Amino acid sequence: MGVKIRDLIPETAIKVVELNELRDKAIALDAYNMLYQFLAAIRQPDGTPLMDSNGQITSHLSGLFYRTVNFIESGIKPIYVFDGKPPSLKEKELLNRKKRKEEAEAKYREAVKEARVEEARIYAQMAVRLTDNMVEDGKRLLKAMGIPIIQAPAEGEAQAAFISSKGDAWAAGSQDYDSILFGAPKLVRNLGITGKRKLPKKEAYVEIKPEVVEASSIYKELGIDRKKLIVIGIMLGTDYNPDGIKGIGPKTALKIVKSYATAEEALKSLPQSEDIDYLKIFEYFLSPEVTDEYNIEWKEPNINDIMEILVKEHDFSEDRVSSAVERLVKATKSLKTKQKGLDAWFK
Repeated sequence: MGVKIRDLIPETAIKVVELNELRDKAIALDAYNMLYQFLAAIRQPDGTPLMDSNGQITSHLSGLFYRTVNFIESGIKPIYVFDGKPPSLKEKELLNRKKRKEEAEAKYREAVKEARVEEARIYAQMAVRLTDNMVEDGKRLLKAMGIPIIQAPAEGEAQAAFISSKGDAWAAGSQDYDSILFGAPKLVRNLGITGKRKLPKKEAYVEIKPEVVEASSIYKELGIDRKKLIVIGIMLGTDYNPDGIKGIGPKTALKIVKSYATAEEALKSLPQSEDIDYLKIFEYFLSPEVTDEYNIEWKEPNINDIMEILVKEHDFSEDRVSSAVERLVKATKSLKTKQKGLDAWFK
């Protein structure tokens, strides 16, 4: 779900860009967020995911492989950051997600039975599940492609924000805005869904492009700092208090935090909940569990391993994979020869 602050983000803080405008930039991507997008988007018309001959879902691998090849061709240096153990604060939201997925699965089966194809596709997307096996396959594929992966101790978005705040990445990449609250100076959205996308329940398509969100512009335009934005997030709803605070919308939340000298004072003024500790949520956004023990290193792709994983294990088209691998190898070599010092990135 993510923090619900989108309606408050000033348009001046968001810059729509072309993919190639992100050339030479390292982006720390929330891997789970990306994989969920691929699982939701890459499906048959009735919502059935792509699968191999053994019935194993492969939509995530297809998206991960071809999208990452596009990144490298565009000169983007992706870093995939994987979630670790979720914080205890997230327990309620995880239970809610499980319930929503179970309800969506039931509605999907009913829609399929009644041949309501469009509804079946929508419910199938809502019921998306990411298993441990899917995650491990994704890691293996990225390693074979020579792409750095980082295992976060807890939230992937917090780790991605930490990496970008240290200057080891130009920005964090996710659909959600949590990275901003976790301290990322920049957030890049839409990287997993860039291109033409069909509008729900309509025979129409829209062109989706990457968006760069500047944290400093948000603070300047709204006249607040990061701490006050966290308090606003708590009022509107986060993964740690999904319902937010009843009766408070974006404008009211902004008005409340600006009426206090500090974020801490604004936080204390909120109606307290018996079930949710707002102070703990506030402190977690400020000091999440992250690690600085990581290595960011882009390597030459291992063609044999890529073919083994995609073609032999999961029945991908050999011709199509081979063509994409050629593009990947060519793009890697092109970057190495055109960009001074890029050899340090591809070792």
